Amino acid sequence: MDAITTNNGTIYFDDEAYYKLRLHLKDRKYSKVFILVDENTAQHCLPEFRANMGGKFDFKAIQIKSGEIHKNIETCMEVWKQLSDMNADRRSLLINLGGGVITDLGGFVASTFKRGIDFVNVPTTLLSMVDASIGGKTGVDLGVLKNQIGVFNNPEMVLVVPDYLSTLDKRQLNSGFAEMMKHGLIASGSYWMTLKKVDSFENLDKHIYESLKIKNDIVSQDPKEKNLRKILNFGHTFGHAIESYSLEDNNLPPLLHGEAIAIGMILEGYLSNRIIGLGMHQLEDIKAEFTKRFDKVDFTDEDVEEIVGLLKFDKKNTRGSINFVVLKRIGDTIIDNKIPKELFQEAFSYYKD
Repeated sequence: MDAITTNNGTIYFDDEAYYKLRLHLKDRKYSKVFILVDENTAQHCLPEFRANMGGKFDFKAIQIKSGEIHKNIETCMEVWKQLSDMNADRRSLLINLGGGVITDLGGFVASTFKRGIDFVNVPTTLLSMVDASIGGKTGVDLGVLKNQIGVFNNPEMVLVVPDYLSTLDKRQLNSGFAEMMKHGLIASGSYWMTLKKVDSFENLDKHIYESLKIKNDIVSQDPKEKNLRKILNFGHTFGHAIESYSLEDNNLPPLLHGEAIAIGMILEGYLSNRIIGLGMHQLEDIKAEFTKRFDKVDFTDEDVEEIVGLLKFDKKNTRGSINFVVLKRIGDTIIDNKIPKELFQEAFSYYKD
């Protein structure tokens, strides 16, 4: 696959990715190179990464605990401390080898350590390949509130090697696939139709490439999310609130990002139908596709009330107003919609039925 040029770097694929990183390391002559991993990527991905780099470079590994619950400032403190203890300086490089938690947190750590060192993202999950590792968003959660602390900063390069997907279970792959389907819903009806036909997670390369092109095209036009880039948040207003709530101590099972976003897209699809007239056949198509791929979550009235209460923390809010992305039709969106709160319960009722 051909490399994709971004505003501030390049996305490389497969063997070329390793080749370009080797060239980059030789050219920049970093004082030290660190690799951020969790216990899963340390076991399943780091050996392959080292082998493909040819054993010619001295990488110092820093390991953190996996999972969204560890994507916080306390973990950042641990990583900053280890960087400092190992004499990292401004000429050091941090390679983030892992999923969205690793690339989000690692990018933030690198962007703030000694006021900023270079970093490279090597996503190892489907979600991070098509979403988290590109676009320049870095950051951590504040308690259970998603991505409240962070900065915009881009990696030197992103290396997308789909071979790493063989380390994932179906649930993790499904979570990433939800973000790919979102790309179709917001930008390409034909891509949505193509993804609906996918019944196996083998040979996803061309679909990963298409998702990356869609996201990069959007981000290139609006790097700081002032306007167009907001469309990438379809399903995320409710989705982030649901994901955050599922991480609290309640009866809901902890949800992966894509699982929560899939519910969010059904809910916000319903709002689209009620507010701007998204066709009922398209709404039913969205609901059918996500309920086919994801187990239904049984929300109580109390759950819904708590989730709605979390909407006030959404990053897109302005002056106390909750802003939603809605669909005019599949592939066509409208941003910054203020939705009457009485429709929220209706949306959950539609999801449950």
